[in-house]
This record gives sequence, structure tokens and C-alpha cells, in this order.
Amino acid sequence: NCQHHKTQKWLIKQMARSLSTHYFLITFTVPEHLRDFIRSNQQPAYNAMFEASSEALKRLANDPRFIGTDLPGFFGVLQTWGRQLQYHPHIHYIVPGGGLNNDRTRWLPSRKDFYLPVQALSPIYRAKFRDAMEKAGLLDTIDPKVWTLNWNVDSEAVGESQTSLKYLAPYVFKVAISNSRIVKVEDRTVTFKYREHGTDFYRTTSLEVLEFLRRFLQHVLPHGFMKVRHYGFLSATSTVPIDTIRALIDHHSGPA
Repeated sequence: NCQHHKTQKWLIKQMARSLSTHYFLITFTVPEHLRDFIRSNQQPAYNAMFEASSEALKRLANDPRFIGTDLPGFFGVLQTWGRQLQYHPHIHYIVPGGGLNNDRTRWLPSRKDFYLPVQALSPIYRAKFRDAMEKAGLLDTIDPKVWTLNWNVDSEAVGESQTSLKYLAPYVFKVAISNSRIVKVEDRTVTFKYREHGTDFYRTTSLEVLEFLRRFLQHVLPHGFMKVRHYGFLSATSTVPIDTIRALIDHHSGPA
């Protein structure tokens, strides 16, 4: 099912919490060599992806060369599938461009076209994931080669939050494939459509039914796993109300 009603309800709630500042969509992925390990150890590995990526964002946001805030705010959504149901775990973060100063009286903005250097985020993300796996007692089961590879982090300036929210909303509640994408099921073959990367053009692919089921089921998350997580001033434990942050942003921006 498409979960359209839940998606729209979530989108409306997030829109109401939007701030009048510029936003970024930042995506953390893992090397292909690590995917089999993550699929076999989903609970600790997904948690480590969230922990490592969020800590990397917070550490660099606190660097005075960039923003200099110890209280940024952002939230992430875990996605595990590619367009043809292949396993591709990654986290998308929606990030307001700035944060609060130490005494929470001033908004510190980032540049509109730059939040943090992805070249610096990548090694921090990789190191923190490694530390989490060592703590979980799983480090020896991972191919050491992955620690020598670049871990891809992408940052895109998206302007107002609506753009990235509308992009992410369908992924919050839907599963790896919706009914509408399935073209036909016959002769033990499932044919479905997918959008070609970077275009609005749709192609179709066909999979033997057991292979289709295998690809689909690898995206079922562990029971009770939270695939959307909020951090900093956007977290439920933040002591700074959203209305206060709005006022600080408006004060920094000055009169129109």
C-alpha cells in the first residue's frame, strides 16, 4: 500500500515545524563492500549508521571555521533500497542551515550554498562507525578493506525546507515498492517499473518470483526500529522551543 494518508499527515506536521532559513539535504552512504555485513546485522549496523553520521554532523557544526554551534538541528530518515529493490542502505538528513550559540540567544547561520565539508564528514563518519562495531564486538567480522575506502557523503543546498520534505515524505511510511509500480505477475515472474536515475523516464524490469521476494524482504526493518530520528534543537528532548528559534532567525535576518 502507498500509505498516502500517513505520508500527508507527517508532511503537514513537518511543514508546520519548518524554519524561515535555508536548508540542506545531506546523505550518508556506506561502501558496497559493507552491505552484506549490514544486511546480516541490521539492528546494530543501522543504529551505528545513525550514531556515526549524526555525531559527524554535530562535531563539524561546532567547528568555528564553519558554523561554531554546539546546538544544530536536523533529522534523518533511513532508506535501504535502490530503484530496482537492490540493497543500498543510506540516511538522508534534512538540515536547517545554522544553529544556536552557546547561551541560546543568537542564531548562527551557515552559508546558503555550503553547510559542512563532505570531505571532512566522511572520515569522521567512517571512524565512528568502526568504533561502534568494535564496541558491539563485530569488528572482526568486517572486511578490513572498508576502512581504507572513501565513505560517500553528499550535501545539497535545497533552499526552503519544503523541497526536501516533499522528497523524503514518501520514504517515511512506504515500503520498498508500492502496488502501483507492479506491472504484472505471471509465469512466476514479477514485472515492475522504476524511474531511471536523474530522469523522469520509467523503465521496467522482471524478476523471478523468489528473487523478487528476496529483494523485497531484505528491506523489512527490525521490529520496533525507528527509521526517523531527530537531533539537536529538533529533538524531543530539546529545551529550546521552535518558536524561540524562529524568533532568533527572524531577528538575525532583520526587516525585509
